[in-house]
Amino acid sequence: MREVNQQFLTGERAMFQASDCHISYCTFADGESPLKESGNLEIDNTLFKWKYPLWYCKNVTMKDSTLFDMARAGIWYTENISIADTIIEAPKTFRRTKGIRLRNVDMPNAAETLWNCRDIEMERVMAKGDYFAMNSSNIVAENFDLVGNYSFDGCSNVEIHNSRLLSKDAFWNAENVTVYDSFISGEYLGWNSRNITLINCTIESLQGMCYIDNLVMKNCRLMNTNLAFEYSQADVEIIGSVDSVFNPKGGIIRADRIGELILDGRKVKIDQTQIVAGEILKKSDRASWED
Repeated sequence: MREVNQQFLTGERAMFQASDCHISYCTFADGESPLKESGNLEIDNTLFKWKYPLWYCKNVTMKDSTLFDMARAGIWYTENISIADTIIEAPKTFRRTKGIRLRNVDMPNAAETLWNCRDIEMERVMAKGDYFAMNSSNIVAENFDLVGNYSFDGCSNVEIHNSRLLSKDAFWNAENVTVYDSFISGEYLGWNSRNITLINCTIESLQGMCYIDNLVMKNCRLMNTNLAFEYSQADVEIIGSVDSVFNPKGGIIRADRIGELILDGRKVKIDQTQIVAGEILKKSDRASWED
């Protein structure tokens, strides 16, 4: 394997079509696409400071490195890349890439990151930015922290464990999503999706879990959550209380207490949903804005 050590590289396509290289303690400064169409790379302790560093690459491992802000749109159309112990400051980092493994990676500016990708593993990853992971598939995440709205739109086959998501409009238009032992805060969670399962989760959401075909919740807590489950087909088990339940489409909803149960026979078939609650403080047949 060719050794490239402690080099300062500039200019467009500085190492174009590099193959079988160990790149260590290098700086890729100004110059687009420095490693375009490269393969079988081992990269460590290296700095990327300009656009499009790893396009159309195959079989890349990277650790202890940094992609600065201007290394934006950095990893597109690439196959089989593993990144560990690295800061990715740049936005729009992954597009149409498959076989992604991220471990102990910090992405403080992850807007429009991980789009149209597949076969993704994330462990101890932090991301901040809107529209994370749009239209991606086959995702497994463990100890994942996200701050950013509209995440996982259009995703499929997603499994998340022990994570924290602060994300309005998360999991819209998604399919086959399971979240375990996690905290999710964000309005309008999960709309227009199918096969959404939440297990041992704590959730805060205005009008959350609506318009879902096959929503399953097991041993979950709902904080400050109202107008939940509108037009959803649900099998729900809530520990404690939910502020209000609004026009579920069918299934069963279990809770220790429901603040307000709103069932409008003009819009749903009331007998299609079984409500099992220790206490219901108020029942209504209309939403407040229709009174």
